[in-house]
Amino acid sequence: MVEVVLRAVRVDVGTSTPLLLLEEVGGDRVLPIFIGAPEATAIAYALQHIDTPRPMSHDLLGNVITALGARVFAVEITELVDNTFFSNLRLLRDGREILVSARPSDAVALALRVGAPLLVSDELMNAEGQVMELGDDDEADAPEESEADLLAELRDFLDNVRPEDFDQ
Repeated sequence: MVEVVLRAVRVDVGTSTPLLLLEEVGGDRVLPIFIGAPEATAIAYALQHIDTPRPMSHDLLGNVITALGARVFAVEITELVDNTFFSNLRLLRDGREILVSARPSDAVALALRVGAPLLVSDELMNAEGQVMELGDDDEADAPEESEADLLAELRDFLDNVRPEDFDQ
């Protein structure tokens, strides 16, 4: 497994679809993953440490895991099948490991909330990882101005997206 960090969340210009950029730690490859707009918003909220009046779905899941006496000790993005990425939550409870299948976008949102590391299988990173020049403005944990810009960009996307944009 290759440890990665969330380097950026962007909106792809060509498709108007949010995109995660997961960069390998100590390397130069980036794994791009297209995600849904609601998940991108949830990730942006997590990055900005925005508190909501009631728990969002990812907060709820983290709370349930904790209430059941478990913890998320890693998120693994394992494979790409027919243009769909697959991942697992690796939970630990009473010394026993529990694997739970999850969408990568949900898994990343949860990992950000609970501080769990992100891992990508070696085979997936070798097959899909791309060498990209990411500037400092692509830093996921950059100063609050760029996080605010990201949230504004996502809100603009949500305000203007139409159902027919997904008819491809």
